Amino acid sequence: MEFFRIKKDIPFMSRALVFNVISLITFVLAVFFLATRGLHLSVEFTGGTLMEVSYAEAPPLEPIRQGLSASGYADAQVQNFGSSRDVLIRLPDRDDMDTTRVSEKVMEVLQAQAGAAPELRRVEFVGPQVGKELASDGAMALLLVIIGIMLYLAMRFEWRFAVSAIIANLHDVIIILGFFAFFQWEFSLPVLAAILAVLGYSVNESVVVFDRVRETFKKRRDLTTPQVLDHAITSTISRTVITHGSTQIMVLSMLFFGGETLYYFSLALTIGILFGIYSSVLVASPLVMWLGVSREQFVKPKKEKEEAVV
Repeated sequence: MEFFRIKKDIPFMSRALVFNVISLITFVLAVFFLATRGLHLSVEFTGGTLMEVSYAEAPPLEPIRQGLSASGYADAQVQNFGSSRDVLIRLPDRDDMDTTRVSEKVMEVLQAQAGAAPELRRVEFVGPQVGKELASDGAMALLLVIIGIMLYLAMRFEWRFAVSAIIANLHDVIIILGFFAFFQWEFSLPVLAAILAVLGYSVNESVVVFDRVRETFKKRRDLTTPQVLDHAITSTISRTVITHGSTQIMVLSMLFFGGETLYYFSLALTIGILFGIYSSVLVASPLVMWLGVSREQFVKPKKEKEEAVV
């Protein structure tokens, strides 16, 4: 299905150097912010206490934050969870914090504010060691996804496509992390899940373009390599608009209406989808061209039949 069809190929490869310079500058800035500011890790990674409480009526969150801050929990994170009556409280681990009594103290503060004790649904404590294990497991999951993508593309297409796709996808991951480092947004397990989803989503776009490149090499012998790449990208634009547009609408609905629980998850997806389109089309394709992809790698030369000697 197509919304539109572009009859004349757009010369993307003639501006390949410009696109990649923009990507390089963005990538370097992201690495700089990661190195200087670092990520604002959530309780899952740093360790701390997580509490879920439920009120009879939707409470205002700002007085809860102020009450906890006045009681010595200045770094407490308060947000709605599920509904406006359910509140999730995250308390980062500190050396002077008595983790065995922290939930009791927090409930005393909430009861003093509300006049009636809210219902304590659950309490979870994440130790620093558990947080380190989660961080290392998350990094390992990211590494395994990257290795799996490279092997898949190398077997389905050719090693040049695998290298180009991984560079483009890592470009997306680093830029997402750079945004979170620059704005000091909370980096949590849902955000890590969003990054893994972006990796898979972005490589899907690369596979579609690469498949059209291979098909064009076999069918159009009159085109040069840059022209083949331009034709492949142009012929998949309508599909890109449909798939990415529908996905972005869904993600934006989570971003604006999903509440604070889904906010950073959907924000990471939004950034990843936008940069994923850019990198899959305007970063991966030029890299394939510069690595020396050619028609001979896909079209086997015809063997001439030897004439029988009489």
